[in-house]
Amino acid sequence: MVRVKICGLTCLEDALAAVRLGAEALGFVLAPSPRRVSPEQVRAIVKALPPLVLTVGVFVDERPERIKEVKDFCGLDAVQLHGEESEEFVAALGGRVIKALKVNGPVSSWAKAYPSAALLLDAYRPGQAGGTGRTFDWKLAVELARQRPIILAGGLNPENVDRAVTAVRPHAVDVSSGVEIEPGRKDYEKLENFIRRAKAVG
Repeated sequence: MVRVKICGLTCLEDALAAVRLGAEALGFVLAPSPRRVSPEQVRAIVKALPPLVLTVGVFVDERPERIKEVKDFCGLDAVQLHGEESEEFVAALGGRVIKALKVNGPVSSWAKAYPSAALLLDAYRPGQAGGTGRTFDWKLAVELARQRPIILAGGLNPENVDRAVTAVRPHAVDVSSGVEIEPGRKDYEKLENFIRRAKAVG
């Protein structure tokens, strides 16, 4: 069954709702964004979560020492990188890492890219690190998803997530703006529908 990551969380109430509705992973943006939260906010939320929930901090072109410092301070399980980080950077970082890559054409060459990380595929938009709210051609990801586990992101919402999962068969899906009332606040009806429809496919 596909796993679901809810990203761009900014408060405990929304985080607990996501877990209650079936999300396996929660993402917190620690980089410039309308959904940015402070390490202190993340730490307080993480401490109040039930066990067995994967917590992920999102960074963009941050120094490795700072990433490790914030990860440890917040008690995060993994980090997600949305910048221009190299394979050497990711390997040296250690721990559980998700590397976001922006799809702007064929991705078959990524089969062996960033071998020490999980890959998250997002839509390409010039000048934007992530969270574009746009989809890409899912057919481009099908072969890569057969070769290694991927996390599918980019413009997913309750209306299209079942088609996306059916088309790509990813290991997980990631959503932020597609289940929001406004940047950083989640719509619980959309959350419920998104998670239910994603998991109904498999």
